[in-house]
Amino acid sequence: MEIMQKNRSVSEFMLLGLTQDPTRQKMVLITLLIFYVGTVMGNLLIIVTIKFSRTLGSPMYFFLFYLSFADTCFSTSTAPRLIADALSAKKVISYNECMTQVFVLHLFGSMEIFVITLMAADCYVAIYKPLRYPTIMRRQVCIILIILAWIGSFIHSTSQIVLVLKLPFCGPNMIDHYCCDLHPLLKLACMDTYMINLQLVFNSGVICSSSFLLLMISYFVILHSLRNHSAEGRKKALSTCTTHVIVVILSFGPCIFIYTRPPITLPMDKMVTVFYTIGTLFLNPIIYTLRNTEVKNAMRKLWSVKTTESN
Repeated sequence: MEIMQKNRSVSEFMLLGLTQDPTRQKMVLITLLIFYVGTVMGNLLIIVTIKFSRTLGSPMYFFLFYLSFADTCFSTSTAPRLIADALSAKKVISYNECMTQVFVLHLFGSMEIFVITLMAADCYVAIYKPLRYPTIMRRQVCIILIILAWIGSFIHSTSQIVLVLKLPFCGPNMIDHYCCDLHPLLKLACMDTYMINLQLVFNSGVICSSSFLLLMISYFVILHSLRNHSAEGRKKALSTCTTHVIVVILSFGPCIFIYTRPPITLPMDKMVTVFYTIGTLFLNPIIYTLRNTEVKNAMRKLWSVKTTESN
């Protein structure tokens, strides 16, 4: 810690936020509050439904449980701070809080990517190896895969924060963003950050790009194989894959845009970041519930049981 303190003279950062206009700040506050509450409530509803429903015990819903948990934590890493700053004229965040936000942001962001990848693998096995599916995707295997996803997320986030902690900050301390992230912090460092940026791109950028490419190839193979299935089987598999593809595009597109390029600031960066840290996470529960009959039926049963017990 003493080494880190010697490398910096900045103890806090100023966040410019999404806008400096008072009227727009009120609009931002109301909009983000709606999106954040909707995200948390939607994901908690999915978590509770999967936890207490006897019909949602398949590996897909096991992974969906952790995706909803990761999405809730991911949105919480930025949204409450952004909402609070919309009410404040001076948006100040301490150095330690800033580093914590970077770590948490990448921890749950990478966990979301890994869980989506596991859901694609589950879908692939279910369609390509239907007879061996119960053996391959048994409960113990799913638990091990989730543990590995947590370990991978922790390693990724730790490697990112270690690089950022090495950066010397000696002023200015104005972050042209609404949260602490890698590229805005690189711009404030009092050193040549070219090599560090390459390491950051290799870490975050490669994870996003390679995972996205792997997922799209797997879904293409899955959809191509559906021609050999029955009409009912094709319909169910196509519905599941379509849902997953939508989530993959919404989650990975902004991530690739942000983390696979040089540390330059573009006017759309803030809105793209808002979209994948808040907007996409608001849409995920809607996509997984409205397009999933099993989840909707489980929610109705759970609601009816709770209503009966209360009466």
